[in-house]
Amino acid sequence: MFTDSVKITLRAGKGGNGVVAWRREKYIPKGGPVGGNGGNGGSILLKTDSHVPSLEGFRNRRLINADNGMPGGGNLQKGRNGTDLVLTVPCGTLVKDLKTGETLFDFTDENQEYLICKGGKGGKGNHCFKSPTNQAPNICTPGTEGEVKEVELELKLIADVGLIGMPNAGKSTLMSRITFLPVKIGAYPFTTLFPNLSYVQYPDRSRILVADIPGIIEGAHLNKGLGFAFLRHIERSSVLIFVVDVSGFEGRDPFDDFNVLMNELKAYSEEILTKPFLVVLNKIDQEGAEEHLKTFLERYPFAKETLFPISAMESVGIKPLLEAMRKVVQPKTPQLQPA
Repeated sequence: MFTDSVKITLRAGKGGNGVVAWRREKYIPKGGPVGGNGGNGGSILLKTDSHVPSLEGFRNRRLINADNGMPGGGNLQKGRNGTDLVLTVPCGTLVKDLKTGETLFDFTDENQEYLICKGGKGGKGNHCFKSPTNQAPNICTPGTEGEVKEVELELKLIADVGLIGMPNAGKSTLMSRITFLPVKIGAYPFTTLFPNLSYVQYPDRSRILVADIPGIIEGAHLNKGLGFAFLRHIERSSVLIFVVDVSGFEGRDPFDDFNVLMNELKAYSEEILTKPFLVVLNKIDQEGAEEHLKTFLERYPFAKETLFPISAMESVGIKPLLEAMRKVVQPKTPQLQPA
């Protein structure tokens, strides 16, 4: 199951207590204080791992504790420190404070680490309080509590390309043709219930990470359909690819579908529409597609080189699309402008 948002409580380990102890050996009548210090509590760190696809590992964990430090011992023995707990998260994870809503950290790169809860300090044994005026201190201090934080982990996928489309537009079929990911394909809406991630591999061994976002419907930004839950994953895609069913499925107007997608993204975040984009007109092999394609081309207000008529099912027009994807994903590619 794909999990992209969890709320958890993190508790670092408590420091071990210091102890009161005395040196008692034959022929040493005034051995003095030898109580050891307690060990420090374990801290909790978050670290990114490219092999972790989602936050599924936290789905059934509401409270996560690190190890406590051990108390000190006699003969100046220091207690063992608690082991630090390292929790792995996917790249693109936001860490938010549940109480304040503040973003504590944003994981955008591989192997990033963030110390989120620091372990408590170990208490001091009575030997620490020895002084010229107090040769036999009978006091020690307890270890301090570790930090406790209630946080929300929110995943926003970081992909080179995000596939966006209405339900049943053929995104999953296209995904299966351009990547090596076996995806669920069906002739009914909402076949994809969670984002799929995979790479497009080119002959020169270069790769593009593609995210197949579940179908967006009108009103998605108002929590209709599945769109609201997954619109966040579009934010970090470098390039958007709109997949439009140009066959006029069930009497729908392909250009109206395209406008719905644009309006939903704009309502969610206007910054999304500043990204470079391509438009894939899928299902050109279907009956009636030719007429709808002609009408779409006449009404399309952007540069015509951003349009790619294809048939994902028949693998028609895939190669030019892949080359265009590579060009637009490359660094310093100028943004596509309206015609």
